[in-house]
Amino acid sequence: MADNSGLAEFKQGMKLLRDGHSAQALDYFRQAAEMKQQNPLYLSFLGVSVARAQRKWAAAVELCQMALKLRRNEAQLYLNLAEVYVSAGRRDDAIEVLDTGLKYCGVDPRIRRVRGSLGRRSSPVLPFLERGHLLNRSLGRLRHIMLGRVPKSQSQNKISVVGAKFR
Repeated sequence: MADNSGLAEFKQGMKLLRDGHSAQALDYFRQAAEMKQQNPLYLSFLGVSVARAQRKWAAAVELCQMALKLRRNEAQLYLNLAEVYVSAGRRDDAIEVLDTGLKYCGVDPRIRRVRGSLGRRSSPVLPFLERGHLLNRSLGRLRHIMLGRVPKSQSQNKISVVGAKFR
């Protein structure tokens, strides 16, 4: 029974967060995190709900970073921290976190999708030529295919991690 400590609270918090009730979800995530303090998912989603409900960016980032220190190979933890960063207006930090997540979690489709929607142009393959040069364009497309990135026209304009949209 000790293994399920906080699980019911966590599930209720997830339901409320998905339904857009981040303030109520905050209480459930807080209870779950208090019951099982070393559970990275509980801490991370507590951070997301703190960001959404209270807009306390520093506290939210700290909770999400603590979760990542506990488990580096969980894609959802990177997605949650990226959501907090985007909500706080720190887009470049979100991109950096997602790129790190791809290193630790392999090619996770959720991280790739969110990373693609944030966008950022890669540097030209051949920096001594102009971006629009035929070689740079062709090699850039090949690099794009090899990395498995989704074309910008197929990506979403908004990011959704748990059912709520980034702003």
